[in-house]
Amino acid sequence: MFGLFGGGPKISVEDVKAGLDAGTTVLVDVRDKMELHMSGTAKGAIHAPLPDLQRLCDPNSPTCLPEMKDTKTKKVLYCASGARSSSGVSLLKRLGHEDVENLGGLHNWVSGGGELHNV
Repeated sequence: MFGLFGGGPKISVEDVKAGLDAGTTVLVDVRDKMELHMSGTAKGAIHAPLPDLQRLCDPNSPTCLPEMKDTKTKKVLYCASGARSSSGVSLLKRLGHEDVENLGGLHNWVSGGGELHNV
C-alpha cells in the first residue's frame, strides 16, 4: 500500500522520539477527531486535521499553532494509512516548512514502539 505514497516511512520511530525528547521535532496527527477518540494518538503528537492543516500550520496565519511557527523545525506527519500525511507533507513544504517527513500510519508508530495517548 505504501508504494502509492512514496515507499513508506523514511524516518524511524526512534528518530522521531529522540527529536521529540530534544525539542527538535514536531509530530503531527492529521487524522480527524473521531479517529483520535477511537484509537488514541501518538504520545507527544499535536493534532492538526488535514482539512485545517493550512490555517493551523501557515506561519503567516494568525491561527497558526505555536509549534508550527518555526519553518526550520522538523515536522513528522502521520495519519491512518500514510495517504493524508503524504498530502500534508506536500502542503507544509508549499507553506515554507523546510524539513517535513511522512511517518505513514499510526500503525507505524505503534509497531516501532511508540506509545499511545487516549483522547
